[in-house]
Amino acid sequence: MSKPQKNGIACDDGNAPNGTCVNQDHSEDSDYLVHDIAQHTNLRSGPHENLSRGVPGKWKLPVSTVEMLVGREGNYSGRGRFSSADGCHVLSRYLPVNGPWWVDHLKSRAYVSQFSADGSLFVAGFQRSHIRIYNVDKGWKVQKDILAKSLRWTITDAALSPDQQFLVYSSLSPIVHIVNVGSAASESIANITEIHEGLDFSVDDYDDDDYEGIGIFSVKFSTDGKELVAASSDNSIYVYDLEAKRPSLRILAHKSDVNTVCFADETGHLLFSGSDDHLCKVWDRRCFGTRGKAAGVLVGHLEGITFIDSRGDGRYFISNGKDQTTKLWDIRKMSSNVPYTPRLRDPHFDYRWMDYPTHARAVKHPHDQSLATYKGHKVLRTLIRCYFSPAYSTGQKYIYTGSSDGSLHIYDLVSGDQVASCHHHEAPVRDCSWHPLYPTIVTSSWDGVIARWEFPGSDEEPARHAPRQRRPSY
Repeated sequence: MSKPQKNGIACDDGNAPNGTCVNQDHSEDSDYLVHDIAQHTNLRSGPHENLSRGVPGKWKLPVSTVEMLVGREGNYSGRGRFSSADGCHVLSRYLPVNGPWWVDHLKSRAYVSQFSADGSLFVAGFQRSHIRIYNVDKGWKVQKDILAKSLRWTITDAALSPDQQFLVYSSLSPIVHIVNVGSAASESIANITEIHEGLDFSVDDYDDDDYEGIGIFSVKFSTDGKELVAASSDNSIYVYDLEAKRPSLRILAHKSDVNTVCFADETGHLLFSGSDDHLCKVWDRRCFGTRGKAAGVLVGHLEGITFIDSRGDGRYFISNGKDQTTKLWDIRKMSSNVPYTPRLRDPHFDYRWMDYPTHARAVKHPHDQSLATYKGHKVLRTLIRCYFSPAYSTGQKYIYTGSSDGSLHIYDLVSGDQVASCHHHEAPVRDCSWHPLYPTIVTSSWDGVIARWEFPGSDEEPARHAPRQRRPSY
């Protein structure tokens, strides 16, 4: 049973009673920066001041949907309609925590699950070579069933192209495969029914041993669909030119595995990366030069970083860390150069099979540059992912993350309160995705279940099945 609870860089060398408080003990300009993100969020998701008056001249807080509708009908704002921020304020009050409804269940761990940019498709990737693309608008019917090729251990990531015609999937291998998902065939078996073209991310300076050891942990399309960016186990970031069919850039980015990388905004100039060396780095391709120096470094995590999600404005991003925290960053606080230092905590801790030490949960990095820290979820066993909530429906008012305890956690971006958590899965929730338009979240778990959470939900009872007996995982 489940139960919901309530731009530029210089080129030089709702409240929850049991919410978790944001860590705001930072440098003296922190107040300005926290105020800045609060103002940005309010502009995107705050109602017009006149719509917050249930009766003209009398303020009422919090602003209810009924009050806002009254204000709209009375044209209190002078616009005669809701702005996008007004709409976000209404929609963000209704969190998708009802359910769950099972979308699918395979006898294999689910590693990846993501909506397409328009929300019409949903991609789920499983350990045993399966990737399924569901047509959301047609009752979650399987539109494409893909049997992947040449996997090592698991599918580590999968991404749809911006035009939704192609899908790439990666593994612990230097070869990333690309599939034409716009074809008419409903089944795609690698190089039997359809061609899964291999994109080789290795470069000429590798010897054979290096080549065999490369694994890709994260792969993303650029906004124009012409490039891929990938994070690798050889401490590097790769940019792959899809037209030239070769890597166009390799950055020796970190001192350990690079677990995550993403484009900072739609221009494609800036990259954010996170590594097991516990550092977040910012890269500016416009002034990269031959030395490969990062535009800036951000410190604050005590353990390795599992995932990074950009707010899309080239300034803010969040990261999940193996120190059991999510952190919010502003690249204006980055340092030009931070020397690598060993982990500040017990070097014998391994998140894959150990619990995080209780005494370490209160430890803080002495030079933490993050704006805020969010706690309550668990980042153990696998590379748990975190995201900003959608801009269209919530104004990115929230962040949300999976958790190794089988749950989903939603935090208020500014206050840090945990506003909701959804509990159902019997194994880690590695990935989760919020529909870009509607109040729907999908969670994918190592128990093989893809589950859908909604508000208000359909009239039918949640389609929950008896959970499988939990198996030990290693």
